[in-house]
Amino acid sequence: MRLSTEQIAQFDRDGYLFFPGLFSPEETRALTAAVPELYARREAYNVREKGSDAVRTNFAAHLYSEPFAKLARHPRMVEPVEDLFGEKLYMHQFKINGKMAFEGDVWQWHQDYGTWKNDDLMPTERAMNVAIFLDDVNPFNGPLMFIPGSHKKGVVDAKHDLTTTSYPLWTVDNALIAQLVERAGGKNGGIVSPTGPAGSMILFHSCLVHASASNLSPWNRVSVYLSLCALSNHIRRFKRPEYIAHRDFSAIECLPDDCLLKHYPVDLPWKNGMPGSALVTSSEPIADTRKAA
Repeated sequence: MRLSTEQIAQFDRDGYLFFPGLFSPEETRALTAAVPELYARREAYNVREKGSDAVRTNFAAHLYSEPFAKLARHPRMVEPVEDLFGEKLYMHQFKINGKMAFEGDVWQWHQDYGTWKNDDLMPTERAMNVAIFLDDVNPFNGPLMFIPGSHKKGVVDAKHDLTTTSYPLWTVDNALIAQLVERAGGKNGGIVSPTGPAGSMILFHSCLVHASASNLSPWNRVSVYLSLCALSNHIRRFKRPEYIAHRDFSAIECLPDDCLLKHYPVDLPWKNGMPGSALVTSSEPIADTRKAA
C-alpha cells in the first residue's frame, strides 16, 4: 500500500493519516482471537493497570504470537512508512494496548519520540506509530486524541511522569498543551479524535502530541501499535528491557497482503519463553551502532 502525493502532503500538514476499515472483519478477528490468551500470561511483558488486574499494555507479541508476527510484516502497515522515510525499517516497539471497559486508564499528553529520545537515545524523530483498532472505537471508550500539526514544533519540553499510571511517560504540561491546541484551531479543530470500526488504521508522526482519556464505557478499546523506525535511526542505548525497546535492527521484509488469512511461515524467537538477556539493561550507549541483535 503506497501513499499518494495528496496523502503525503496531508501527513506533512496534520501529522497523521486515518484509514477507516482498512483491515477486513475476517482479518481483524484473526488478531482479536489471539488477545485473551496473551493477556492471561503472567509475564513481565504484560503491564497491568495501576491497582487492577486489567492489562494496560502487552509488549512484543510479534516475537511469540503467530498472528501478530504476521501483522508486524504486513505491507499495509510497513509500506506507507517506507514511503515517508525513503528507507527500510526495523521494529522499535510492538504493543497491544488494552483500554479495557471501565478499567482502561488515561494516557497522558505526550510525544512518543520524547520517550524514545530520552530513554533509548534514538537520534532523530525518523520513527512513527501505526495503530490498528481491534475493537470499534467511539467517542466514549477512550479514543486517541491528537493535536493536528503539533509535530511541526519538534521535540517539546516534557517531564518524566512515574506516578500517574502504571507505565512511565515523558509527558507535556497543561500550559503547553493549551498553547498547542489554540495554535491548531482551539475549539475549531485544535483537538481531533479519529473513531471508526475495528480494522481501522492510523499512521502518526512520532512528534505528534497525543493522549487518551480513561475508558468509562462498557466497551473495550484494544488497539495494536507498531513503532517503526528507519534503519539509520536505530536506538543507541538499552536502558529499557528488550521487550519494550527492541534491539534487533534487521530490516522488516513484508509478507503478501493476504498474510493474516493464509499460512505463511514466520520466525517466533520467543515462542518458548522470553530470554533472560531481554531483561538486561544499561544506562551506557551501545558500543556497536551497526547492529545489536
